[in-house]
Amino acid sequence: MANALTTYHSKRDFKKTPEPKGRVARARKQPRYVVQKHRASTLHYDFRLEADGVLKSWAVPKGPPRTAAERRLAVYPLSYIDFEGPIPAGEYGAGTVEVWDTGTYENLTEKDGKPVPPGRAIRAGHIAFALNGNRLRARYALTRVGKDGKRERWLLVKMKR
Repeated sequence: MANALTTYHSKRDFKKTPEPKGRVARARKQPRYVVQKHRASTLHYDFRLEADGVLKSWAVPKGPPRTAAERRLAVYPLSYIDFEGPIPAGEYGAGTVEVWDTGTYENLTEKDGKPVPPGRAIRAGHIAFALNGNRLRARYALTRVGKDGKRERWLLVKMKR
């Protein structure tokens, strides 16, 4: 797991950007999440779930869905969870980042009636979770739906109660 942040580190010059360098951290009893509004080349939201000691990240073009009918396509260090500020021009993700929502989440993913750890669920391509945040208090699921070349495509849906 020590290489979990290699790609993140390779895309940044930490002498130029205020983004946290971070490290792989220990798991918490109650994992956290953050939704960051990112004004980059296009406005989008970065949806991040804590798993395996890092933040697993998905870009969500229009923000998290508010109803079960809406659909959204969708690894950063844990220290990114409260990052806000400008990312300088010329740097990866250049633009302004602000925390839009934050809180904890409960992993709801099960297989054969037994809980599946968040990191394993994400690697398997499906995780269900309940968000307990300032703005978002609902159940969601992320499901891998395919690939575009090397990039995975994920669908973020709000689950019915």
